[in-house]
Amino acid sequence: MTQIITHSPEETIALGERIGRLLHGGDVIAYIGGLGCGKTTITRGISLGMGLGDEVSSPTFALVNEYRGRALSLIHFDMYRILSPEDLETTGFYDYMSDDAVLAIEWSENISSELPEGAITIALERLDDSTRKITVNGDERFDDTLN
Repeated sequence: MTQIITHSPEETIALGERIGRLLHGGDVIAYIGGLGCGKTTITRGISLGMGLGDEVSSPTFALVNEYRGRALSLIHFDMYRILSPEDLETTGFYDYMSDDAVLAIEWSENISSELPEGAITIALERLDDSTRKITVNGDERFDDTLN
């Protein structure tokens, strides 16, 4: 587990970039955190770290946004309104799991029973308007390399 305090959206994006460079196909990121805590901001950084650019927007209304790369794609879900396995099925969630994609899931607590073993958990806590406490739980890739 790694805990980091960021003091601006730019620092949160930079942390996301470091995370993005460590990701592999098949990785699933489960975000935990309320409204306005920085989930989309850190995803913008993850996209940059994966070499996909920074044109990331919240998937709130679309439920899923796809950012396609040559070798690896980022699939960004919003599970806020997903309340049952049937609802989850309609998002195409299971179809996106593959070795050439990373899944980033906002409101992952709504589908916690469906997350694969080994999912990377990123908890974001809003401390004030610009400061976030970010806790990354994953495998050894994330232990000391993010500080």
